[in-house]
Amino acid sequence: MTQTAPAQQAPQTHTVPASSRMLREILRGGVVTTILALVAAFIVGGILIAVTDEDVAEAAGYFFARPGDTLSAVWSAVAGGYEALFRGAVYNTRADDFLTGIRSLTNSLGAAAPLIAAGLGVAVAFRVGLFNIGAQGQIVFGVAFTALLTFRLDLPMPLQLPVTLLGGIVGGAIWAGIAGLLKARTGAHEVILTIMLNYIGVLFVEWMVSTQGVLQKAGTTQPVSDPTPAGAVFPDLLGPSFPNLDLGFLLVVLAAVFVWWLLEHSSLGLRMRAVGENPHAAKAAGISVPRIYVYAMLFAGGLAGLAGMNQIQGAVTTGFNQHIDAGFGFDAITVALLGRSRAWGTFAAGLLFGALKAGAYQMQAAGIPVDFVLVVQALVVLFVAAPPLVRTIFFLPRDDAEKSARTRAKAARKAVAQ
Repeated sequence: MTQTAPAQQAPQTHTVPASSRMLREILRGGVVTTILALVAAFIVGGILIAVTDEDVAEAAGYFFARPGDTLSAVWSAVAGGYEALFRGAVYNTRADDFLTGIRSLTNSLGAAAPLIAAGLGVAVAFRVGLFNIGAQGQIVFGVAFTALLTFRLDLPMPLQLPVTLLGGIVGGAIWAGIAGLLKARTGAHEVILTIMLNYIGVLFVEWMVSTQGVLQKAGTTQPVSDPTPAGAVFPDLLGPSFPNLDLGFLLVVLAAVFVWWLLEHSSLGLRMRAVGENPHAAKAAGISVPRIYVYAMLFAGGLAGLAGMNQIQGAVTTGFNQHIDAGFGFDAITVALLGRSRAWGTFAAGLLFGALKAGAYQMQAAGIPVDFVLVVQALVVLFVAAPPLVRTIFFLPRDDAEKSARTRAKAARKAVAQ
């Protein structure tokens, strides 16, 4: 009686989670694709400016009689809109002197600071494969946390400023750390966790600024906190002529350097990137994946707290409420995606979005709705998240990953047919 040899078991393979694969594919888009995504967004934005302009609509009524008038109106509308954006974001060409004209650039840098800080936090989580969309809650809780602990200390400026700053960073890290700990211990999805913590954080801060004896300003019934202590306000970098550019921007630059070093040149960053690429392989290599999740969310929350500090220590010093994040908690997701979750890419993307925000007011003065900037931001997200679409629009060759995916799909269909 012959014995058959036992069948050899196929080696086990661990597949990357679908959410991590999708995020990784988005972030792998090249620099050229990213730049072309911006170009496409501005082209579509120009089309929207043209079709909503009253002069263009009027000239289009007799287009076949005098087509030149329509083309001229389109050019005037689009060029005028983007020229207004440039004047508001980079340099005001109608200013009387250079210092007045360059104030537009300093306004853009000031508007970019919280976007960059929050974007860096989102980027750190993205590199670990986590969809951190809780920057809003981390910002508002960090602001409330430092207000509770530090606003009434009445310390001299050399102590009050760093203590207030540190309190906000710690508060944001605590709020994000809750999501990281729950993710690590229970496996709950971070998207659900951070969304719910956003609601909890915003409503909790709303209660605090509406309750006397907690955070509400004494002697008022309005839901607003006490003003930021004078000793905690960031000093201006270039003097009172440029009030929107303060120490907060320099701190954000240092934060970008830190994130770059952390992710690209530290042993912890190596483990974080390994978990982001494939958590199963990282675990097999001896890396504690749950611990990395907690670390990533702590860093993300601390950076979001820094964004909040740029608000209450720089831009909004008369008191805050639950809307102190001003929407950049969610804009940070766009900034991180556009920057491909790299420190300097996120920094550059934050500068771009800061310029859009600063230039929006000049565009509004030119008759273009301020919501146009939101439309451009949404278009940027659309094109950045779909590199194959951008390559198709600009007739670029497909990358190797896309070609191999198509080859595998074709082979699978052929195997099924046989």
